[in-house]
Amino acid sequence: MSCTTILVGKKATNDGSTMIARTEDFMFEPKKMTVMNPEDQPRKYKCVNGHLEIDLPDEPMRYTACPNADPENGIWAATGINEANVGMTATETITTNPRVQAADPLLRSDDPNIPCGIGEEDMVVLVLPYIRTAREGVLRLGALLEKYGTYEMNGIAFNDKDECWWLETIGGHHWIARRVADREVVIMPNQFGMDRFDMDDAFGGKEENLCSADLREFISDNFLDRGQDGVFNPRNAFGSGSSHDHVYNTPRAWYMGRTLCPTRYRWDGENADFTPFSDNIPWSFVPEKKLAAENVAEMLSSHYENTPYDPCAKYAEKPGIYRPIGINRTGCTGICQIRGYMPKELQAVQWVSFASTAYSAFVPLYTNVSKVPEYMSEVTTDASTENLSWASRLIGALADHSYGHSILTVERYKAAVAAGGRRIILEYDRKMKESGKFDLFEEANEKIVSIAKEETTKCLNEVLLNACREMKNGYSRWDN
Repeated sequence: MSCTTILVGKKATNDGSTMIARTEDFMFEPKKMTVMNPEDQPRKYKCVNGHLEIDLPDEPMRYTACPNADPENGIWAATGINEANVGMTATETITTNPRVQAADPLLRSDDPNIPCGIGEEDMVVLVLPYIRTAREGVLRLGALLEKYGTYEMNGIAFNDKDECWWLETIGGHHWIARRVADREVVIMPNQFGMDRFDMDDAFGGKEENLCSADLREFISDNFLDRGQDGVFNPRNAFGSGSSHDHVYNTPRAWYMGRTLCPTRYRWDGENADFTPFSDNIPWSFVPEKKLAAENVAEMLSSHYENTPYDPCAKYAEKPGIYRPIGINRTGCTGICQIRGYMPKELQAVQWVSFASTAYSAFVPLYTNVSKVPEYMSEVTTDASTENLSWASRLIGALADHSYGHSILTVERYKAAVAAGGRRIILEYDRKMKESGKFDLFEEANEKIVSIAKEETTKCLNEVLLNACREMKNGYSRWDN
């Protein structure tokens, strides 16, 4: 699994909301958006990959999710917002090093009779229905990791109306978490991210730093701290810093950093502050401009535009040498936006995109609902134009092969869906606030999805025609 995650504090957004967002980039798996109502939430959860059965608390809350269309290999709920207006996205696969793996090995077993912990497959279902704040999400997941362990290295994001939190696993049972500063944006490209941590706070007031109970001893006993100046850097202690990072991970951090702070730092040339090879690109930035959801979507759709590395550009001198953010194998992407300035019933909006973000539209939906429109939720493993998941994948595959002719169509399509969705959100925000009746969410979502379906069909028609025109077996008499 490989993904890209962004977290945005409330003073780094244009409207004071908090946002967490992630692309789920996993082997072209068809995805859908659903609502898990309390009566449908299991009381005994079975991990497919971890070979565990876990008893879950009574009285779960309703929550949205973006699970696999085919549940054979697990739910993989990916991202969602619960009825307490808490968002979660899980997980960002991150890196580690042999010292960590030796000190606290990841749990691995191909034997279905030997439990090997929880993983990305499980975390949203195990945590999101039971938490009322982002901090509670960290603490619940941390307790599960300490009790059951894990077979993989992961990063997990939580947000509520006031706070964003980021948790990273360390080996099989340890973890570390930080609250994102209100003015900052965190960028996470598949590597151990945190570059600072206040251990005194974590073992004292616990205001902005949390961790597993024995982390201090774990670091000391296994000589994991590599700092020269007495300042603890988690990335240096627990991360990788390998040459693999320099083609797969750090280039994405470099691109997101230059997007957030284009003039504050030098990003190109011999005297650059940071390059695609830099291991010290900050975990978080104070952006030069505040971000709206569309700006987050644009970063998560990027492929090194306006650099020599864009795989789609004719001008690119070194196309395709770095792993892009907007990659072909994305299954779904979610932006969990919690708007603290709104009445609690209206605070949560989830922006959802399917397939490669480079070519797909983000659809904003209210999450205070008991169901999602069929165009988003009724998805099978067979290709179809009758749902957004497969229609988005078809658009991406066709537009990629006729990029020069199709990219303008795709850009207009994305903008039309975002603008249409925002227009309906603004209209229904106003209606429900003025009336004091908060019962129009599903009506609004149907209207938003109707716009998305219409615009998706128009875009698919046009990119299909462009792709047909560029087929290699084309021939006209004047070609001779």
